[in-house]
Formats: sequence, C-alpha cells, structure tokens
Amino acid sequence: MENKKLVIFDLDGTLVDAYAAIAESLNYVFRSLGLKERSAGIVRRLVGWGDINLLKPYVSPRKLKYAIDLYRRHHRISLLKYSRLYPYARVILRSLKKKGYKLAVASNRPSKFSRILLKHLEIGVFFDYVLCADQAGRGKPHPDMLNQIVKRFKLKKSEALYIGDMSIDAQAGRRAGIDTVIVTSGSGRKAEIREERPFKIFSGIKYLRKIL
Repeated sequence: MENKKLVIFDLDGTLVDAYAAIAESLNYVFRSLGLKERSAGIVRRLVGWGDINLLKPYVSPRKLKYAIDLYRRHHRISLLKYSRLYPYARVILRSLKKKGYKLAVASNRPSKFSRILLKHLEIGVFFDYVLCADQAGRGKPHPDMLNQIVKRFKLKKSEALYIGDMSIDAQAGRRAGIDTVIVTSGSGRKAEIREERPFKIFSGIKYLRKIL
C-alpha cells in the first residue's frame, strides 16, 4: 500500500465506542415519550445511519422533531460520560500521522457531535479534515462524503483508503471506488460485511499496521 497518501476513518464502531452513550440517550427519549426501552445489544445494531434514522422507526412523524431535539440535548452530556476510544486507536492515529499520511473523518453522525467526540477523546488533533453527513448532503452508503474528501486533498482515489465497521461503509467505499477496510469491532454483522467483499476485514483497528 505504498501509494496510499490519505486514510479516511469512520468514527462509531471504528475508532470510538459510544454505544453506551447512544443507548442512554435513545432510552431517555423512549422514557420521555412513554415508549418501550431497548437493550444495549439492540441499540448497537441500530447505530450507523445517523440519529434521525435511529429514531424514525419508533417515533410518529408528528413527534419526530421533538424526539430528535430531546435526543440531541441529552446526547451532548451522555457522550462525555460514556464514550471511549477502542484499544490502539490513538496509537494507530499517531503512527499514521508520523508517517506522513493525511487523515480524515467521514461519519454519518451529525458534525456537532462528531466534533464533541473528537475533542473529548483528544484525537481531533490528528485529523486534517472532518466531514459528516449533515455537511455532505447524503450519508453513507452514498459515496458523497468519500468523494468530497478525496477531492479536497486533490488526490486520486487509488491514493486513499477508507476504514469503517459496517456493510454500509463497504458499500460507500465500493461506490466511491476507494479501497475499504472493515473492522468487526463495531455494529456490523460479519456475514453482511463479507457479502460486500471489502478490500480487507480485520477484527480490530490495530491490524491496520499490517498494511500501512
């Protein structure tokens, strides 16, 4: 992978474990609306599509905006209490930066909360650019974010590598024409990931050292 100059990372499930924070905020909304709470395991499988899509299946259209507002107000606090980095995430980012790679984030999480995470976990300093679905127009599995990031750095797609944790990450990478590595530490089911045939599948972020 000597030709790679840019490494693009997803956040949730890839670098960051914020599932407990998401579950706390989601169940806070459910309690407020008199809805049944969901277990952490169920919530984990719902993550990755952005907070609007997280709430939409459970909340009536007339209450959706109110539910999103509730969720986001609570989530500002729960992120600070319950989010953490995956093992080796900081080591990998520091190593890639020292080797001269450009680093970027492509996340379906709203940009405000992505930046809260990056600051709180003290990894924002590693990234040259952060782009989220609310800025790009469409979230993953659409390739818009990845395309815009590569274009910003004026690089060829063959010079970029994308790291995610779900089948939608693999789909976005394939649609963008960018080599994609999927780590199975997040919410993606292994069978679904294999069906998308990404460039590589690793059990955790530390194994990036094998190829970069």
